[in-house]
Amino acid sequence: MLVQVRQTLLAEALTGDEDKRMTSEKTAAPDSEEHGHEPHAEGLNSRLNWLRAGVLGANDGIVSTAGIVVGVAAATAERGPVFTAGIAGLAAGAVSMALGEYVSVSTQRDTESAMLAKEKWELKHQPDAELAELADIYESKGMSSETAERAATEMTEKDAFAAHAEAELGIDPDDLSNPWQAAFSSAVSFTLGALLPLIAILVPPPSWRIPVAVIAVLVALALTGALGAYLGKSSPWRPTARMLIGGSIAMAVTYGIGSLVGTAVG
Repeated sequence: MLVQVRQTLLAEALTGDEDKRMTSEKTAAPDSEEHGHEPHAEGLNSRLNWLRAGVLGANDGIVSTAGIVVGVAAATAERGPVFTAGIAGLAAGAVSMALGEYVSVSTQRDTESAMLAKEKWELKHQPDAELAELADIYESKGMSSETAERAATEMTEKDAFAAHAEAELGIDPDDLSNPWQAAFSSAVSFTLGALLPLIAILVPPPSWRIPVAVIAVLVALALTGALGAYLGKSSPWRPTARMLIGGSIAMAVTYGIGSLVGTAVG
């Protein structure tokens, strides 16, 4: 509702014509239907939070575990060491990813909470200064001085805290980042991603282990990149290419190290 009020006032400031304003109000409903599929502020932060953690977790699970098992398989043809190294890498990686996401997102949430607490204090003790600041923000976005003051007044009367948090801080107080959500998403996606190269290198006979694992990993990385792009509403080519290049480099490096170490030790 706050966003709709601000958009209407901005339209009035730009047109400066009452008839055009009425026309704009009449056509607002079709425009809303046309763009109803687009994600706006509500819930967007949470969606991006789990999407980022999920895609990163799956990618890391695939690449890191593939690097471990391909490297070990290059050093030995025995299934036991490959399985042990893969399981250890999966467990350590899932815990590490979950902990890293929790700490990172918790820090972000703490920062956002501190900024919101400061904004609450300012609204309570400096309401006039905050109202003038909000009007200045709207004016800097293209409103006339008169319209900006009226918009700031109406937004403040509606929900002063939400209006100031959105305009000044770019934060939705009802949609703060969730560290537990990010940690869980990251751990689960890492585990699922890590299982693929582990299974792919254990099932085939020794001579086919590395080729099958490499192909399976590259296909999985391509699908992960395309899925992340689809969920994020972006082009799939660039993220998919990044996934494939990064995964190929990781497996090539660990395969080379495994071959050298296996030859030296053997």
